Amino acid sequence: MLASINWLKDYVEFDQRPAELADRLTMAGVPVATIEELGKDIKNVVTGKITAVTQHPNADKLSVCKVDVGREVVTIVTGATNIKENDIIPVALVGATLPNHAEINASELRGVMSNGMMCSTTELGIDSKLIAQDVRDGIYILPADTKIGLDIKEVLGLNDIVLEFELTANRADCFSMIGLAREIAVLTGGSLKKPMVNVREAADEKIGRLTNITIEDSSLCSRFACRILQNIKVGPSPLWMQHRLQAAGMRPISNIVDVTNFVMLEMGQPMHAYDYNLLAKHSIIVRKANPGERLTTLDGQKRELTADMLVIADAMQAVGIAGVMGGLATEVTNRTQTVLLEAASFNGASIRRTSRALGLRSEASGRFERGVDTANIMRALDRAAKLLEDMGACKVCQGVVDNYPNILLPKQVAFTPEQINNYLGSSVEKSTMIDIMKSLEFQIETENDKILTTVPTWRGDVSGLADISEEIARVYGYNKIPSTTPFGDINRGSQDYTQSIINTVKTTMTGAGFDEIISYSFSNPQVFDKLNVPENSPLRDAIPILNPITDDFPILRTTLTGGLLQTIVYNLSRKNEDMKIFEVGAVFWPEKLPLDKLPNEHLKLCGALVGNRNEFSWDSGRDCVDFYDAKGQVETILNRLGISEYEVSLGEHYSLHPGKTAQLNKDGEILGIVGEVHPKVLDAFGINRKVYLFEMDIECLTRKAKLIHSYSPLPKFPAVSRDLAVILPIEVSAVDVETAILKSAGSLLKSLTLFDVYMGEQVPAGLKSMAFSLTFQAQDRTLTDVEIDGLLKNTIVHLQETFSAKLRE
Repeated sequence: MLASINWLKDYVEFDQRPAELADRLTMAGVPVATIEELGKDIKNVVTGKITAVTQHPNADKLSVCKVDVGREVVTIVTGATNIKENDIIPVALVGATLPNHAEINASELRGVMSNGMMCSTTELGIDSKLIAQDVRDGIYILPADTKIGLDIKEVLGLNDIVLEFELTANRADCFSMIGLAREIAVLTGGSLKKPMVNVREAADEKIGRLTNITIEDSSLCSRFACRILQNIKVGPSPLWMQHRLQAAGMRPISNIVDVTNFVMLEMGQPMHAYDYNLLAKHSIIVRKANPGERLTTLDGQKRELTADMLVIADAMQAVGIAGVMGGLATEVTNRTQTVLLEAASFNGASIRRTSRALGLRSEASGRFERGVDTANIMRALDRAAKLLEDMGACKVCQGVVDNYPNILLPKQVAFTPEQINNYLGSSVEKSTMIDIMKSLEFQIETENDKILTTVPTWRGDVSGLADISEEIARVYGYNKIPSTTPFGDINRGSQDYTQSIINTVKTTMTGAGFDEIISYSFSNPQVFDKLNVPENSPLRDAIPILNPITDDFPILRTTLTGGLLQTIVYNLSRKNEDMKIFEVGAVFWPEKLPLDKLPNEHLKLCGALVGNRNEFSWDSGRDCVDFYDAKGQVETILNRLGISEYEVSLGEHYSLHPGKTAQLNKDGEILGIVGEVHPKVLDAFGINRKVYLFEMDIECLTRKAKLIHSYSPLPKFPAVSRDLAVILPIEVSAVDVETAILKSAGSLLKSLTLFDVYMGEQVPAGLKSMAFSLTFQAQDRTLTDVEIDGLLKNTIVHLQETFSAKLRE
């Protein structure tokens, strides 16, 4: 938002220098980004009138001009071709300086002395975007009634200073000159002067017989009002208005358009003017666009609209994109005789979506997105009509058409001075609070210590105690509020225990050469079929997403497996064939559908291995990863978390190969599962090599983990190892045998390792040989052979009784 100091002074008097004013505004929450002095580099440039133009005697492309600059007539040699006698032009006299750092000196050109220079808009540093196309090239020809000898900065409105504001989206009221002037008046103690509005309505006709307005969806358009202007005379707007617009960064176009822009900048209310005679049946309908409807906007672009875009239409077709840009078909031109002038209030979110979808932003759309003062629409409409009426550009018809289905009532907020001071940590007097709120045009009612304030309609950002506190604090002065140490019960922050477990898991995984991936929390129902998930599995009860980012992800994931396998597919297709990857993330399990409360979010760890075990090198083999690599990684995690005495047994998993899947349990809870991915699942994902996968429950790991290990002294006495080989039925599992050995060998058994399994010629059919290494150790003595033999004998007897095992010789 650009604001001219001269324009601001139309509404409030202040003596502060721009830098001081900017500092006050910034400290009050209306930040000023830059201060620009428009004509600071222009010196000794005045207006002059060409009194004579003759051909240069020694140059075909030069002219010799006599220019009256008020106090004298100077001779200037120029090569410009767009000048003629009696033109009023900017003249840089001898000694003048220009924005391009040029200094003008008297010089001789082909034998003729030139005592100055005629200036173009470029030489005066005027942005070409702010002036009409026909005056951008050549010498700047000023209006014929311009007085001569005047400082060009005064004539062109360059004797001004412009503040550029960086306003936050909530301060929609400050996106107007009156809004900014109100803030300045409060901060400087000045009085706000609002423009008087008194429309004469000199036309004979009444507007009720000329037009009608229909709003089809009041949630998207809360108010739409219009006036009819007859006997239109399209022409340039007054110079003072042109200078105001240019200082604000807008190009003057014509009196009709300039007035709508002027009122938008002055009062924050965007407006639009339609050629009344080009509106079918002279009616206005505010509706959503029809599917496939197209509209050519004022910039000449044909735009295809969607059904969620709000448009302004007549009885036949759309004539404007609501809140964004008008249509070319009803543009006001020199042939326009009657104008329908509209002011409206549109839904900000709808305007934002339309603007972004079309890639079309405007000053109007920016204001509608932040919110306009719906109650101020009639005043803005009358202001525009009054300005045009005073210019003699129209006659205003009697009356207004105002479609306002749901009248907006002002908000009220009740508070006490004690509440404000407790909130701010201040000691502001009640009378001071009331004075501040009144200066901001809040209506105040008091009852004992209670203050009831009615919020102005233009302050949509004020709705509660916190907002009132902010208003008082910023006007009172943040620097006047003492700095205090916060008090209350303050707990020392620490990392959640579950997060510590996750960090330990991630560190362990990355230390083992795994790469972490992060996949979408969204999934597709087809993934369940690919993963071989049973039809009656609760995993298929996925939560549907109301607004999915794409049609490929319409549900929340209930398993991490699908994302991991899809990552493998993505990498294999790009020739990355050796992978060790993992993900720690949440899966979403609803208690029932449709949801009546938030779903359960369970944290899971899922890892996968595929390809070669080691990177290709001359000193390493080309062995591929297998089941034991995956199982070993799971056991490494458990060991790192201090989880021991768990059981490994044959497991089942919908996506894993039966017979090649292991389950790890402790105290009846499943810690994790590991195995080879089922061939059908690999085929469904288009993977042509073996993949080994493991899943672990983070919540279960958290319950079982012991990150702080208990201390045990190093043993003082030696350990004794014995091997035990037994022949058992082939269906007996290693876990069952290990359980039996641990039960019968006693407390002196410190470790048990299966180191050989054999089925072959030396073992009868239907049987297998299993060899274990047993380590015994005591803390208080050295064990004797007699003690160990006794323990082994007990173990062998127990195995014989339990499994019909035989000692292998």
